[in-house]
Amino acid sequence: MPAVTAENTLLLPRVPEPAPQAATQRAVRSVTSAPQGYEGEGFPVYRAFAGVLLRDLDPFVHMDQMGEVEYAPGEPKGTAWHPHRGFETVTYMIDGLMEHQDSHGGGGTITDGATQWMTAGSGILHIETPPEALVASGGRFHGVQLWVNLPRANKGNPPRYQSIEGQQAVLLSSPDGGALVRVIAGDVAGHHGSGATFTPITMIHATLSPGARLVLPWRPDFNALVYALSGRGAVGAEQRPLDTHQLAVFGPGAALTVAATAQPDNRTPNLDVLVLGGRPIREPVAHFGPFVMNTKAEVIQAFEDYQSGRLGVIPAERVPHTTPGEELS
Repeated sequence: MPAVTAENTLLLPRVPEPAPQAATQRAVRSVTSAPQGYEGEGFPVYRAFAGVLLRDLDPFVHMDQMGEVEYAPGEPKGTAWHPHRGFETVTYMIDGLMEHQDSHGGGGTITDGATQWMTAGSGILHIETPPEALVASGGRFHGVQLWVNLPRANKGNPPRYQSIEGQQAVLLSSPDGGALVRVIAGDVAGHHGSGATFTPITMIHATLSPGARLVLPWRPDFNALVYALSGRGAVGAEQRPLDTHQLAVFGPGAALTVAATAQPDNRTPNLDVLVLGGRPIREPVAHFGPFVMNTKAEVIQAFEDYQSGRLGVIPAERVPHTTPGEELS
């Protein structure tokens, strides 16, 4: 798992373990397994939030783990041009390449630990495709796309685009160096990630060596989610088992614990997790296809605006290969 690594985690700034008397540990409310599905033109994904109530996810709406898959030549697939409105898409590429372009001029190549943050706001069209060279050669493809809701007051904001290269991630370690912590957005023990969001969130990719333990201070006003990208471990002070493609939802508190098993599985020696948290928006959510609004009427209006061309125009050099409304996720 390339992402961004450090040759010696002991040389990195440490995340101090919160004192038990000062920070209540968050208990694990639930552990769910992500079902597999297909997105876009047919690339495999795991639906990380399937079966979890929106009130437990708030301010997050949706997350797909894309891959991990080893493509043969000619197999890599992407999405066609499609619209979004009312939220932000966060695309984090762990391994492989993906090209992104939107109708407002944003885009670029996402690879090995880079993140592209697209605020759809009032409406945008975009496309995500593998580069031609990757289609020809095949290769590994592994990433995550997260949808972050926008408050009602920001759903009509102009679209915005951020590119966070892998080397911009803030690298930290656990006190004993057994865990590498990549801060993509938000704050961990006073260390700030590069991502700027309308909705306050924290997004971390942590890699734990076999037997390692990571205790993170966590904002009490944020929710807390841990998703296992690969490997095997446990979460919470109660050491609830967590396996690949499983999501743990935590209750209230000011600290959370993740641990890697001392006997790793045959596929990977480490436990890789995404740790997510955000301040709940606590507004009604009407989510259908590519739109995340507050009411059903607003979703219908978004479809009408898309079909009438008010969400953007596909650049002339890119030719669409679906009919309107066909590719909507």
